[in-house]
Amino acid sequence: MPLQPAKVKYRKMHRGSRTGLAYRGSTIAFGEYGLMSCERCWLDTKVVEACRVAIARNMKRHGKLWIRIFPQKSFTKKPLETRMGKGKAPVEGWVAVVRPANVLFEVDGVTEAVARESMRLAATKLPIRTKFVSRHRHAS
Repeated sequence: MPLQPAKVKYRKMHRGSRTGLAYRGSTIAFGEYGLMSCERCWLDTKVVEACRVAIARNMKRHGKLWIRIFPQKSFTKKPLETRMGKGKAPVEGWVAVVRPANVLFEVDGVTEAVARESMRLAATKLPIRTKFVSRHRHAS
């Protein structure tokens, strides 16, 4: 079951604005180490899940993982070879709006080396540039 909001009936959203920096969710709040975005994008539910699996497998069930983003924006898509008009298309999937400085994932209870490697593996799944951040020295 992909990540999506609990109540999704009649939920067709506007595209919205992706400009600006993230002010909320831009600091490490729960764990010791985190993965911070450097670019803006829409992250699909499948990408978030792939990152979660990569981090969890590398940590080998030690420590704790927090996912700081949630796909709560719906996006629609018209079928191929369909003429314009006839209303808005049905919901295709769910995305999380990510801005620069968003902390995407946090981990705690593991060494810095393990956390760094876990975040590196997760970063390879993402379509944006990211950086590893620590609670003590905020950019490394």
